[in-house]
Amino acid sequence: MDINSLLDQFLEYLEIEKACSPLTIRAYRHYLKRFTRWLAQNSSTASPGEIDLDCVRKYRLYLAHLRGRNGVLLKRISQSYHVIALRSFLRYLSVQRDIATLSPDKIELPKEVSRSVSFLDRERMARLLASPQISSNIGLRDKAILETLFSTGLRVSELVALNRDDVDLKRQEFGVRGKGNKLRVVFLSDTAAEWLGRYLRSRQDYLKPVFIRYSGALSSERGGERMRLTVRSVQKIVAKYARRSGLAVKASPHTLRHSFATDLLIAGADLRSVQEMLGHESIRTTQVYTHVTNRHLKEVHKAFHNRK
Repeated sequence: MDINSLLDQFLEYLEIEKACSPLTIRAYRHYLKRFTRWLAQNSSTASPGEIDLDCVRKYRLYLAHLRGRNGVLLKRISQSYHVIALRSFLRYLSVQRDIATLSPDKIELPKEVSRSVSFLDRERMARLLASPQISSNIGLRDKAILETLFSTGLRVSELVALNRDDVDLKRQEFGVRGKGNKLRVVFLSDTAAEWLGRYLRSRQDYLKPVFIRYSGALSSERGGERMRLTVRSVQKIVAKYARRSGLAVKASPHTLRHSFATDLLIAGADLRSVQEMLGHESIRTTQVYTHVTNRHLKEVHKAFHNRK
């Protein structure tokens, strides 16, 4: 069987057996299609049996020199995602299909580069939250979006997937299905619950989505699915209010997620609890915030290195 057919079956396996999200499957397809195209151009048969350490080394060298349409080299983290996807594919071939190929354990992942996160302190966050003009339906909706993002730490894909029946404003909590199809509970602050409630009560429709568009024709088809805001729409909304607030950083929905996490940690929340609220599978992912929020280290420094 040719490698492209095996790749298609691997993507079906991710969808059916591993219950991966459409976004995850799309990313794996992108990374692995790049590999199969490269393999077809650089091998005689482009078969799994031809994949060895030398082949992988050459492919990684290709990624290191690869430039995008803007002429910029592929980021190191993006190179890592390509290698992670390849390892997963090889594991599927060897374990699930008993096909002779390179053991994925022989492929070392690139050394992780420490990354920083962009977040808003309380003063800048307050400016952003105060920027929508709530006298209009659009402004009220946008205010509810900003407050909900900051209160819950939701990923933007989780936010746009919300339905009205999902949200319990009385209990100020609701469940979301995040990465890896994992369920978690998130919580609304009093302020976020108030603004979300005001927005929903202002709606004159019975459409299912929590956040809807106000442009274009009204469509009630499938409960209003065509009215649901998209990920890109919410990204544009956050960027618009960041500009209006005069923020120096380029804010996105993920900036609000970072701000949620750092606000919790600065206030003294423990890392495990923040991990649960963010829906991180590994504590290592949450630890990226600690270099800017570790109060204990700051207090130790002040106690033992505080020069008069």
